[in-house]
This record gives sequence, structure tokens and C-alpha cells, in this order.
Amino acid sequence: MIGNIILIIAAVCEISFAVFRICTKSYQKKIKVMMRIGAFAAFLIFTLASVIEWSFRWWGLGLLLLVWALLGVWTLIRSKEEHKEYKSGRVIRNAVGMFMLVVIAVTPALVFPQYHLPLITGKYQVATSSYTYVDKNRIEQFTDTGENRHVNVEFWYPEHADETYPLLVFSPGAFGSKGSNISTYMELASHGYVVCAIDHPYHSYYTASEDGNRTFIDSGYMKEVNDSNKGKYTVEQMYGLIQKWMKLRTDDMNFVIDTILGKAKTSSDKVYQLVNTHKIGLFGHSMGGAASTMLGRERDDVSAVVNIDAPMFGELVYNKETDDFAASNQAYTTPLLNVYSDAVWVQLLQRNSKSPYAANKVIDKNGKVVQTVHFQGAEHMSLTDLSLISPLISNMLQGGRVAEIDPYYCLETMNHILVQFFDCYLKGQGSFTSAGTY
Repeated sequence: MIGNIILIIAAVCEISFAVFRICTKSYQKKIKVMMRIGAFAAFLIFTLASVIEWSFRWWGLGLLLLVWALLGVWTLIRSKEEHKEYKSGRVIRNAVGMFMLVVIAVTPALVFPQYHLPLITGKYQVATSSYTYVDKNRIEQFTDTGENRHVNVEFWYPEHADETYPLLVFSPGAFGSKGSNISTYMELASHGYVVCAIDHPYHSYYTASEDGNRTFIDSGYMKEVNDSNKGKYTVEQMYGLIQKWMKLRTDDMNFVIDTILGKAKTSSDKVYQLVNTHKIGLFGHSMGGAASTMLGRERDDVSAVVNIDAPMFGELVYNKETDDFAASNQAYTTPLLNVYSDAVWVQLLQRNSKSPYAANKVIDKNGKVVQTVHFQGAEHMSLTDLSLISPLISNMLQGGRVAEIDPYYCLETMNHILVQFFDCYLKGQGSFTSAGTY
């Protein structure tokens, strides 16, 4: 928003000043200098007043305005008259050039506009901790170095608390990171939960270990996902890819859960001492939701699962005779909450053949406790913080579709629903009901 306002102001100023210079047939050098110095002063005042929140998004504009201001001061100090022959074309070129420099400088603020996370409503202050777990039972399949697979995790948990709280483990979407839903983690932790979010190395765009080692997404995996979204695989090939993706995801999640449960018994770290090892919930977005649902069936110690906008990959089977996906039709006994955007809801209503969502509607009948929530006007990334961090990137990732729902309303409502659901099935507090459609 602020970036757009700055561009509008810059455009109006440059056009107005160019028209003024053309009308007066003068370069108006002193006025130009004073405008540049004034622009930097205004930027400084708005920054000090916190109207502009200083961050990486403003470095380019701040540097540009500083350079212009210093050049302006130097010009005033020299006070040397320059007699250049007036040319209207030079004025126009100068105005266009100046505006383009502003556009380049403001681009980070346009891609990543200023935002604030929804306010947390629980009684606990929230602390965070990050760790790198090394799985000595698995060799990293994405490299040929023979190193063990490592998984980076981050915790959000109640600060200044002495009780134990349910453990919630989160898995992000196909290319997502552990920071995809911080607003949700914060809200849950403030209500008395220990939330652990996972980076899946080589599945996440980027992840960094405690020792500073950086891992980027595997190009082969990225191509698999992108090609699958374009329908380039047969149903049988797609089923094989799903099994491969889910194995890595669920292996990571199993390893993380088992590590936390082990450290809860042996480690003196505060975060592990807060974990109630008998109360475990899983949740995830997109591919992470699919993995959470799958693991919720496999682990006996998981008491509740939230699937955020994901196909039920773990409930799919491949029918060779029909060359199509089908639901396994096995009873799902773990309490399950499905949270859907329009992007998935439409696919559930259409019930297309060869759809990876073939099991989502069937599980409503086969599940012991299944609740479903639909956010009208929401798109796939509306259910993550990326809708606040970068609406532009969100729209690109969801095929250019722009969400109609207010992002703050969507996230705040979803977070409230998740608290109610986990309170009911992990803490035994009240009964869970939702409006179904929001």
C-alpha cells in the first residue's frame, strides 16, 4: 500500500514538475534540488515516525533519496550557474529516468508490502527456539555425499509457563518452509500449545541449519511437482510420485516427533520440558496437510489432525483396471478437520476423474469424526501468511487468481477455528462446532 502511494506521489511530482519546466522553458535547477532534499527529509521523518517501518524493502529507496539529497546539497554549496541550452526533450527524458529509478527502488516494497501479523488472543506470551536434528538412520537421497539427512525445526511455545502442553507438528506445502504459517503457530502457542514447524530439506525452497549450512530446493523435485500440476504424468506415474513424496514427508515427521518425545524425557531445554507427550496433533498446508493426514492414520499417539487445503494422498489407491485414483475406503478414526479454499472446494464439487482429490469426499463418510470448513473467496495461499507477506507472489503461485476474501479475516478466523478444534480433541475442552462456510 505505502509503496503504491509513493509511486503515485512520485509520478504526480515528476509529471507536474516536468510540465512546469516546459512551460517556463527552464530547467529550474534550484527547485529540483530542493525537491530532492525535501523528499529525503520526508522519507526520514516518516521512517522515524514508524509510518514507514524500516526494513530490507526500503533500503533501495532510502539509498536513492540519500544520494539525491547529497548531490543536491553539493549543488547548493557549489552554487555554480550552468548555462545549458534548454531542450524540452531533455526535461522529458530526465523525468522518465527519475521515475524509473524510483520504480526500481520501490519494487521490494511492492513485492513485499508492509504488513502485520494478526494479534494473538491467548493468555501466554510466545517464545521461539530453532534446532537441527540429524537422522542417523537415513542417508540423504538428494546428495551423493553419504551424509545423514538433517531436518530443521522451529518451536513456538508458551513463555513463563510451568505446565505441560499438547504438541502440534506442522508440515508446509510442496515448496514451503517452516515459516509459512507463523500467525497460526503464534495463536496456538498463546493458547497453550507447543508448536513445532518442519523444513523438509530439498522440498523447501530454502532452509538453514544451526551451523549455517544452507539447503535449496532440488530442481528434479521441483520439476516433478510443476509437471504434475500441468498434467504431464499418467495416473500410474502420478501415484508413484505421490508415494515417494509422502514417504519423505512422513519419514521426516516421524523422525521429528520421535526426537521430541525422546528429548522430553532426557533434555533440560525448556521447550522439551513443556511437551505433554500424551497429547499430539498434526497439521499442514497442501502437501504438508496430505502428509499430516496420512501420518494421523499411521501413528497411534496422534489424537487430532488438521488438513489445510490438501488432497488425501494417503487415502488414495491406484485402480489399474480403470486407470484412475480411488479411495481406500478404510475407516479413519483420528478426529480430522478439513479447511478448504475455493481452489480445492471447486475440485471437490466437480469430482473429476483422475483427480488426486478422489478420497477427500469419501473420507467424510468413512471418518469417525470429520469436520469441514470452507472459506469462500479464498485461494490456496490465502491459508498461509504469504497472503500478507507478498500478495503478488501469492497470486503468481496460485495461477494468477486473486483471492476475494480479506486476508486478515481469513487467517484470524482459521486460527481461531484451529484453536477450538485442538482444544476439543487434545485438551477435552468443550465441543467443536463451526459454521461450515465462512
